[in-house]
Amino acid sequence: MSTLQQYHSYIEACVEAMNACNISYISNLKEYDLEKLCDCIRINRDCAEICSFTAQALSQGSIFAAEIAEVCAKACEACIDECQKHPQTHCQECVQACRRCAQMCRELMEMKVPV
Repeated sequence: MSTLQQYHSYIEACVEAMNACNISYISNLKEYDLEKLCDCIRINRDCAEICSFTAQALSQGSIFAAEIAEVCAKACEACIDECQKHPQTHCQECVQACRRCAQMCRELMEMKVPV
């Protein structure tokens, strides 16, 4: 089984979170009260980049998969904490996607197997 097949659900969760973060990021920029959303915008951007990198690392079979997954889980958890403060639909959708990604990354870390 190839690395891509073996880790498909993990990669999929990272890509889903990346997309949700990007949508939230862009949608937040269109809001009227940017000052209240400043931290959310910043964290959305960081989390999207980290989720993207994680998906790429997993698909390439990085030997640092567990460590990268740990950083991704932390980024998703920070994004969850911030997005939960905002009632916008895109923020709440981001919370759901990041929650799934963080859970999947924690699962991957516990597997303790090289990718």
